[in-house]
Amino acid sequence: MALARSSATLRPPGALVIGGDYRALGVVRSLGRHNVPVWVLTNEHRVASMSRYAQSRLHWPSQQSEQLGYLITLCNRHRLDGWVIFPSDDEAAVSLARHHETLSTRFSLACPKWDVLRWCYDKRLTFRLATVTGVTQPHIFKPDKRESVVKLDCTFPVILKPAFKESRNPFTNAKAWRANDRGELLSAYDEACRLVDPDIIMIQELIPGGGKEQVSFACLSVNGQPIAWMTARRTRQHPLEFGRASSFVECIEVPDIVEPSKRLLRAIGFTGIVEIEFKRDPRDGAYKLLDINPRVWGWHTLGYAVGLDFPYLLWKLLRGETIPEVRAQSSARWIRMLTDVSAAWGELVRGRLSVTEYLRSYLPPLQFAIFAADDPLPVLGDAPYLAWLAWRRWHQASKQTTLQEREGGADHGRHAVGS
Repeated sequence: MALARSSATLRPPGALVIGGDYRALGVVRSLGRHNVPVWVLTNEHRVASMSRYAQSRLHWPSQQSEQLGYLITLCNRHRLDGWVIFPSDDEAAVSLARHHETLSTRFSLACPKWDVLRWCYDKRLTFRLATVTGVTQPHIFKPDKRESVVKLDCTFPVILKPAFKESRNPFTNAKAWRANDRGELLSAYDEACRLVDPDIIMIQELIPGGGKEQVSFACLSVNGQPIAWMTARRTRQHPLEFGRASSFVECIEVPDIVEPSKRLLRAIGFTGIVEIEFKRDPRDGAYKLLDINPRVWGWHTLGYAVGLDFPYLLWKLLRGETIPEVRAQSSARWIRMLTDVSAAWGELVRGRLSVTEYLRSYLPPLQFAIFAADDPLPVLGDAPYLAWLAWRRWHQASKQTTLQEREGGADHGRHAVGS
């Protein structure tokens, strides 16, 4: 798609969407359907740039050191002052947040400043935030050395996860690594230390239960006050145990997570769109905090079906419009079909899903992650992209295994789940 040439007259305000996957696609469609000019900045994914609502596709630098200068140059060259920048992943959100002061002189940013975003990005700070606000969370351990892991007083199984993900490797690519006993924990910890700074490795109790225990509070917040919000159940995910992404989500009432979510947002004065993830612990019935996603999340387009077009609401807020308070009043479903087939099959095999329940997943109102009648082309690019992504992860894992074998460490990392 060719980049539009600069005009002698100032172009109408538009949006730059960083990212090209289905999260970004949802933003592109949201704004494009309201006649907002949208340019897609991507260096990997192509689904969003295939949308009829994407007017231009540009290359996004992969190095954070190049991104600030790139955006300023782009603004100068094409007269983009006043445009809104939407990040669709953590890396882009962090880059914008850290340069918020400079970029906000030219653009509007659809993410908070770094002093706010860091509480969501770094899970060590998220843990502290939950502690201060009295929000229930799983037991979390932050070992300072291997000897601490050896002596750790915990109940198995547990999971290992990084506090944040600044680089790609088998540990950061996985949602979490599971350890069923002390030996597996030490093996996994040793492998994780080879891949990341040991200071960011966290050990967390594993909350039992499947997707039906996973719920979220999603909202547009202004200075810590939700003004448009919904609750949902992330019923199925892919991969099954530690899903990288939800594959089937339902808008339902979950009143128990509303007030804790509001306390978290109020404590950091959050402005923007955000998803706060919880999981119900069947052992005590408590909803425990897992993550805070301070940018568009995978199923944000479920909001379309219940009257909450989150990206467009944020666009209007950043343009100075007043947004009336509103909450989802109806139920609806969201599905990403290609990954949900695998997830549903896994649940069927485990006896946690019946064929009848699966067929009910397709009852209206239903929002598809990729398919849209008014924008059919992106669905053609989704399957090739997933195939490529699977190949890339397999290739990376093969390279890592080869390196381990050369170093005599072939057994390390064998307990990694979802890597």
